[in-house]
Amino acid sequence: MNRKLVGITTQAHEVWEEHSEWHSFNINRIMRISVFCSILLFCFLAKGQTFDTEFKYPDSSGKNVIIQNSLPKGGLKYSDPEGSEYAYVVFWTRITNQSDSSKEIEISFSSDTYQLIQSFDTRFKLFIPSNRMTLDKEHLFLYGLSDLKSVLDAGFNQKSGIQHMIDPNDSYLFYVVALFDKRVDGVVRAGFSLKGQKIIYTINGTEIECGSILK
Repeated sequence: MNRKLVGITTQAHEVWEEHSEWHSFNINRIMRISVFCSILLFCFLAKGQTFDTEFKYPDSSGKNVIIQNSLPKGGLKYSDPEGSEYAYVVFWTRITNQSDSSKEIEISFSSDTYQLIQSFDTRFKLFIPSNRMTLDKEHLFLYGLSDLKSVLDAGFNQKSGIQHMIDPNDSYLFYVVALFDKRVDGVVRAGFSLKGQKIIYTINGTEIECGSILK
């Protein structure tokens, strides 16, 4: 009887040791995964956003003007002051001047609607809010663009644009909001580029000449 009891006790002890080893292994594994995920998250935040498009335009000395355009955020509804509904997306752009001289950018979007060439029954409006975009906002909802309805209501029937001087080795960041009178199938892609000194905004294949970059 005592031998059976000893056997049972020994077996239970072995099971407990196996369970303890398994439990310790899983805790260590979870800790390693948590550390790995934390490192990945830190690297992602340190690196920042992967831009949707990036264009480099060298001057005669080989120094670049760089235009970087974000991916979209949004897809939500907006009602204008008259009650008409739109779907909107938010983008942001960074223009970097690596040259030895200042660059002046001028961008202006019409108060009228534009036609989307991929869908002729879809029209859209473009806005550049006065809110300043900064890199610490890129992980936020709508890239940190706050009070969007008030911004759009105030400028709904007006031209929208910016005029800004970018100093040598400096960057300028700004938002663009696109409003569509119908939902767009698929993902909206958009961004600025240059043709000579002309600034072109392209949104799902529709090109809009909207400004210039001057020395």
